Amino acid sequence: MSEISPKLVLQKKVTDMAKIQLKSDNINPFGGLFSIFSMFNRSGLRSVIDGHLGKRGATKAAFTHGDVFASLFGSYLCGGDCIEDVMDIKSFWDNREDIRVCSSDVILRTLRGLSEDSVFYESGQGKSYAFNVNERMNILLLKCLAATGQLNPGDCVDLDFDHQLIAADKKDAKYSYKKADGYFPGVASIGGLIAEVENRDGNANVRFHQADTLERLFNRLEKHARVVVRNFRADCGSFSEEIIVVVSSHCEHFYIRASNCQSRHAEFMEHEDWTEAEIGGQKCGVTSLRFDTMLPDMNLRLVVQRTPVTDEDPDAEPEGIFGAEYIYRCIVTNDWDSSERDIISYYNQRGASERNFDCQNNDFGLAHMPFSFLKENTVFLIATAILKNFYLHLLDVIGGRVKGLDRTARLKRFLRMFVIVPAKWTRSGRRNVLSLYTKRRVYLELGC
Repeated sequence: MSEISPKLVLQKKVTDMAKIQLKSDNINPFGGLFSIFSMFNRSGLRSVIDGHLGKRGATKAAFTHGDVFASLFGSYLCGGDCIEDVMDIKSFWDNREDIRVCSSDVILRTLRGLSEDSVFYESGQGKSYAFNVNERMNILLLKCLAATGQLNPGDCVDLDFDHQLIAADKKDAKYSYKKADGYFPGVASIGGLIAEVENRDGNANVRFHQADTLERLFNRLEKHARVVVRNFRADCGSFSEEIIVVVSSHCEHFYIRASNCQSRHAEFMEHEDWTEAEIGGQKCGVTSLRFDTMLPDMNLRLVVQRTPVTDEDPDAEPEGIFGAEYIYRCIVTNDWDSSERDIISYYNQRGASERNFDCQNNDFGLAHMPFSFLKENTVFLIATAILKNFYLHLLDVIGGRVKGLDRTARLKRFLRMFVIVPAKWTRSGRRNVLSLYTKRRVYLELGC
């Protein structure tokens, strides 16, 4: 028997394959955007943005600020990384049922027009540092949280504050101690919600004029959000007398990581009154001391945690630098009622707020900032913070209706489980009808 030629076998496999046809129907994979655009309008977010920022143009044909924010949001929800990616969704959605998707040029011009000049502070060494506050956009950030019910007058909130370097090769970016050019914004958060963004030069010390930043933050929260700050948490970048005075005047309790020093380290080594505790699955010793090194009249408390060096992760922060068998970590607070274990556990929860930076970088475009100057990129930072807060609102509303979606879901999962659904526009009864190819009724419930 003769052997079958490999060429004939390949031809038979091709013949047995399913037939492939190309269709020119205008079907879009992002049908879930319709429900999201509807929620954007019905939540009151669009009206708050337009009311606060005013008109963009003199004619009705001009895009509104609400159109700009919705278009940018839609781009990120469809997996876009840069503002220019909005052009990929524009043709399918524009002018459909009052949905107006802007071009990338319109978005860039609008954000640039919302910028405000920076303030320059001079240090004792004669160096000048740029700070960009943009009060107008930060007030809008709080108003948007109120519009969606995520922040309500009279709420008692826990506030976290931190600085994070955003590496960026921009024209006015400064070289940071983290060995990269970029900006060093101060960001305040309430849970996962971003409540303030103030941008600054990348080479500015985090303590430099931080008290002014926090004073503006607290005043804004009290005046425009009308909330009560119960607790304040921050890392050792906020450990200074001036900052503690400002914070203590606006909140009930504060918890700030205290910087370690050799004299304090020696005091810890001589201290004998330690209580054994287990925190975060790790056994350690805890104690409290009266903190008189600064502001002795405030009756401050120093909560100390010691962990054996042998139990530490190799990548742990190098605080045990004086050759002892323990690594000591300290928290300065005005809370004398809570136990050491409760205070340390509560402070460690601020790690959740630090994940905001990772989310903004990977999901909402911070890794691709569009402008060359600090003041314009500040607008972009606050605009994407507004979008991220609204995304959490979406998860709160949709999470209970779509299995697998909850408040911790990242944008990639949300895109796969809700946004991606085949859709096609048809014309019926002199109106546009969006046909969604899915059995889920959640799109009808949210898009009505």
